Amino acid sequence: MGDDPSVRLDLNNPVFQHGLFQLQKAEQLAILGTLRKLSDMTWSQVYRDSGLKWEAIETRTGPHGARLYSLRVGRGFRALAYREEHWMRILSLHTDHDSAYQ
Repeated sequence: MGDDPSVRLDLNNPVFQHGLFQLQKAEQLAILGTLRKLSDMTWSQVYRDSGLKWEAIETRTGPHGARLYSLRVGRGFRALAYREEHWMRILSLHTDHDSAYQ
């Protein structure tokens, strides 16, 4: 695997899936494009990519106390996720920046 593992995506959270399925086709395609990009990246690339705007959320924690992150997944959309080893587990979609932090 090496020192810089590839990102593995977990898109199985029902809250994320519900949010994705409620979107218009063009919005879904934009988000899927970002997810495809993420699947080809290493973790250090994710941390450095200025377009994703990967940001730690200090006010909340995820499952089992995991640190939560917000990232841009499309024009006007952010995702809430956490890292578990090589996995990026995406929890939900948000149409505005602030709701991802609440």
